Amino acid sequence: MRPMQVLRLVVHARSRQPVLVLGEIDGKRCLPIFLRPQQAEVIAVGPRLGGDPAAAETALVQDVLVPLVGALGARLTGAEITDLVEGVYSADLVLRDEAAAEVRVKVRPSDALAVAVREGLAIGVADAILDEVGQDTSEVFPDGTDAPPAEQLREFREFLDDVTPDDFRR
Repeated sequence: MRPMQVLRLVVHARSRQPVLVLGEIDGKRCLPIFLRPQQAEVIAVGPRLGGDPAAAETALVQDVLVPLVGALGARLTGAEITDLVEGVYSADLVLRDEAAAEVRVKVRPSDALAVAVREGLAIGVADAILDEVGQDTSEVFPDGTDAPPAEQLREFREFLDDVTPDDFRR
């Protein structure tokens, strides 16, 4: 598994779908992952504010997961994109139980990434996936990946303001 970081949240020009671009932490490749709009919104909001009392009023569905997992005697440790079959990714949320045994739960990649970003969890991608579809980051972002987060969020909100359900019909 290759450790990854979030580089950008963008909108694919032709399909108008949100895309999360992950980049290798210790490498030069990146990987685009198309998201469902709801998960893209969660990612755009960013990490959950732990002890902020106002955060309880704005809690997202993903925020219920950590206390629920904790109540069951486990803790979330990461999200992994594990496979790519016919253009469709598979993903796991990775947990540790009370005995420190690893437990994996199959989930949609967009859900795994939304939880990982919201909770600040490690994100990993299988080496085979990067070998197959990873792209050189400097070719995808010739001007660099350092667009200010406020600019990224503004661009994504503009997309959300104009999008309709018909934009996602096939």
